[in-house]
Amino acid sequence: MTTANKQGKAHIDDLHFEHQQWLRELRFYKEELDFFRARLEEIVVRYTSKEVMMDLEHFQNQFYIDGNVIDTLIHDINEHEHVLANYAEKHPVAIDHVLFDDHGPLRDRIERNRELMNEMKKEYLRFLAKWM
Repeated sequence: MTTANKQGKAHIDDLHFEHQQWLRELRFYKEELDFFRARLEEIVVRYTSKEVMMDLEHFQNQFYIDGNVIDTLIHDINEHEHVLANYAEKHPVAIDHVLFDDHGPLRDRIERNRELMNEMKKEYLRFLAKWM
């Protein structure tokens, strides 16, 4: 979803809406990672082969990395929200008529994270299908 106009500008309400959408999505991914970790623990109890352990370690590391990326994205979104809120607080009169620079680079990072999470989930589900 792109909120920007042709000049790369967007209204504060559009930016805020997109931030809230992203934060919900990222929180869902965090919960999903917790669920995936719990499933890994079930496999650890069942199998001890070197092949399984290598895959388990791979996914443990991947979940750790993905969690850190998600935390960073949440932090960056919250920082941008803070900037917008400060501006709105200092200029309350015409805030609905001001256009802000679009957060395109942040949107690109969110979209890339979405792609990577989907790829990881597919790989993880193949792993689960093999060993569960």
